[in-house]
Amino acid sequence: MDFVKMHSSGNDFVIVREDESRRVWGKLSKVICDRRFGVGADGVLIVLPSNKADFRVRVINSDGSEAEICGNGLICLGKYACEAGIVAPDASEVKVETKAGIKNINLVRQGGKVQQVRVVFGHPRFRPEQVPALVQGEPGMNGAAKPVLDYTLFAGNRKLLLNMVSMGNPHAVCFTGKPVDDFPLNRLGPIVEHHPIFPQRVNFEVARIVDSGRIEARVWERGAGETLACGSGACAIAVTARLHGFVGSSVEVALPGGKLKVEWDGSGEVALTGSPELVFKGAWLNDGGL
Repeated sequence: MDFVKMHSSGNDFVIVREDESRRVWGKLSKVICDRRFGVGADGVLIVLPSNKADFRVRVINSDGSEAEICGNGLICLGKYACEAGIVAPDASEVKVETKAGIKNINLVRQGGKVQQVRVVFGHPRFRPEQVPALVQGEPGMNGAAKPVLDYTLFAGNRKLLLNMVSMGNPHAVCFTGKPVDDFPLNRLGPIVEHHPIFPQRVNFEVARIVDSGRIEARVWERGAGETLACGSGACAIAVTARLHGFVGSSVEVALPGGKLKVEWDGSGEVALTGSPELVFKGAWLNDGGL
């Protein structure tokens, strides 16, 4: 099985073009993503044909579970689509079908090569059932969903104020006034991810506002644990920070693996920009019959 390994801000993926029925992807992802005995990655992106877009993608986490969407994965796929011949080498836009809908990807070139990729994520969703979270939602104006902000949740005897939003996948963001490196994410991340209030688990972000245009953050990803970056997580952080009035319409989210740019005007679609990198290409020779 031929594969390409790519990353965006350290969030890394194994990308394959395969018949999805040919392999047991949940089991294979655990093996191929292992950082000691496999290729090593946060997840596997399976590129498939689509009759609605340029291609379809399935996102399989390193624990074998499947995600609806992946921001940094889409950033990598924008560059991959050109280099793999899925779209024209000089294409300026790519359409990708995901479980969270069709997403538009804009390609920014320098010297003829794709240097940055901008993903239009769509509108953030705030209804508790869209996160999904078992909380009592409140109606907003004109029947619109009122965002769940500063919801009190106790994890490991620590009080957390969570801000909930769906970017096509569920997120819970906690703002802190201290450096995010001091936050016990490895201890509290699994507790929040698997908390009973989130029946489909949740991605958990801890963030600190540096100024109106910059946020530092760490992410505990559902199905992968702590990762160096998370595109949809960066979007969730920027959206909830904007709702609080902490930041403006454009913000830089600094994560351990690098920086991502998020744009949101407070009512429209969210856009995410990052810089994809090819790590290496290879062939997976022994999948144990998976």
